Amino acid sequence: MCGIWASLGLSPDKRAIDIVAHRGPDGDGWEEIATQAGPLALGHRRLAIIAPDASGLQPMNYDDRYVIVFNGEIYNYRELRDELTALGRSIRTKTDTEVLLAAYAQWGEACLSRFNGMFAFVLFDKQAQRLFIARDRFGVKPLYYWASPKGVAFASEIKQFTAVEGFQARRDERGAWDFLVSGVFDHRRETMFSGVQQLRGGEYLSIDLATWRPGNVPAARRWYELPRPDSLALTMEEASARFLDLMRDSVRLRLRADVPVGTCLSGGLDSSTIVCLMSELIADDPNARQHSFTCAFDTPGLDEWTYAKAVNEQCGTTSHVVSPSAEDLWSAVDDMIWHQDEPFGSTSIFAQWSVFAEAHKAGVTVMLDGQGADEQLAGYHPMFGAALAGHLKKLRLQRFVNEIKAIRRRHGTSMERLTGLVLASLLPRGWFTPILRLTGRSPAPAWLNTGFAAANEGDLLGSLRVPRTADASPLGALCAHQLTTTSVPMLLHFEDRNSMAHAIEARVPFLDYRLAELTIGLGEAHKLVDGETKAILRRAMEPILPAKVTNRQDKLGFPTPEEVWFKGPLRERILAAADETVEAYPSIFDADQVRRYARDMLDGRVPFSFALWRIICFGRWGRRFGVAA
Repeated sequence: MCGIWASLGLSPDKRAIDIVAHRGPDGDGWEEIATQAGPLALGHRRLAIIAPDASGLQPMNYDDRYVIVFNGEIYNYRELRDELTALGRSIRTKTDTEVLLAAYAQWGEACLSRFNGMFAFVLFDKQAQRLFIARDRFGVKPLYYWASPKGVAFASEIKQFTAVEGFQARRDERGAWDFLVSGVFDHRRETMFSGVQQLRGGEYLSIDLATWRPGNVPAARRWYELPRPDSLALTMEEASARFLDLMRDSVRLRLRADVPVGTCLSGGLDSSTIVCLMSELIADDPNARQHSFTCAFDTPGLDEWTYAKAVNEQCGTTSHVVSPSAEDLWSAVDDMIWHQDEPFGSTSIFAQWSVFAEAHKAGVTVMLDGQGADEQLAGYHPMFGAALAGHLKKLRLQRFVNEIKAIRRRHGTSMERLTGLVLASLLPRGWFTPILRLTGRSPAPAWLNTGFAAANEGDLLGSLRVPRTADASPLGALCAHQLTTTSVPMLLHFEDRNSMAHAIEARVPFLDYRLAELTIGLGEAHKLVDGETKAILRRAMEPILPAKVTNRQDKLGFPTPEEVWFKGPLRERILAAADETVEAYPSIFDADQVRRYARDMLDGRVPFSFALWRIICFGRWGRRFGVAA
């Protein structure tokens, strides 16, 4: 896990890699290469995980031809090393970086499909005068690029571009709209910074220096596609058995490290699954010590500690618990925004930030976490609508009625709520917008400036539409969309920045591509059964998890008592921060409406929502990065 930098045609400036020293406190490297297209600069900051001696330093050269800067891990590097050496490839170190280089030398672009891991890298072929830039299947590791009339640059974090001559921090209008209205970002190639783009998960770029011209970036190409949802037919017994085998092997591979490995533990199904499987896998190692890290609050409805405690007791885990305060949040928020690069939709990531800070203090360098399970397995309660819509579309009327009854019994969901969720799954997104306009109302929040709203609401959240096809169930399509476009990319962004801010490598076993291909291929099958979410995971882990975890029906996941904090100890600072935002960005916000909305929410006259935090965070992000009004 590291930070990388590459620039072509631009004046080399080592500040571009030094600005992310937090990503790699164990070493740095810098190389400048004269090419036919101008200077190529390659930079690297190292967090040493595998082969932590000097043999793993980057940029790394191979065969006097290839040079790479690489961020991530190739978990199956040992198996690939054996295969490559059998083919005659020389591999001198014990690093996965050299295995990656040898794999590219052997198979070219096709090497990507052989990797089980998370990665973002820039590789230069000196002989062919070609740059090859690639990102892992689901975008676990970040990779951004920015082009100017003088050249192009690639980076692990957006802030690295601030070291380049000609870069200006300007907001992307569509990105600002989508974030402020929905709280979503990372769902497009474009970022919140105008001109800065990201390589999406499962994509690569190839740049031929003989034909490349400054300012140009060739179109990204896809190298990975998920299977079609609903393309796999298995019984629950078959599916759960295969799921458990793949999940166990995914955790096994992600325990490969030459430094201590720990786990995030919220007490939910996903993180508890990882902790329990890790406990099984290290049981025969007398030197192994398992550490779990939990964020706990005593606020009613938010405390998951009883579930985490049950897991720790069963597995004999050394437990670490943090309980940060409202003051802790406010003192950390500007640092969090700087590390995240972009504004975030709620304070929930502060809990994750606090967990990684505790892991760093405990000397744990690698952490396993449960991102990706809810999206693949229909773990979010709003997904009830897509599941029910699938039964309606296929005229499974008895199943439809039975599931409604079971959902209401288990979760207490109202019929009004369920009806809205089903309609949202059956009707095109934004179907209500024309109705609002006919009644003279805008679909935009009242606290947005009317000019800003009018310029952006034409396709309200259009980039968030779930593709609908005749051969995929609504739930299957939604799971795939959340995995590749909306929820998971955003959560991985938080995970990467929060972990790397504390020099921690975060690994996500649920995003092993073999597991994802199983769950997405199953489509709607075995996910919502008799009102239970993630049915296949519950069935697979039933003999392994504590019963109280297997049977829990609520959904939290490292929440913070945001409403209590905002209405209590942070009230005046929240109001002041809202004022600062509207004063800084009058073209986006209606000042009077924002102030009224903030006071009404904090006084309980309107329901609490995350919208107020989005307003505040957007303003503080703009100030932290000098984003022009």
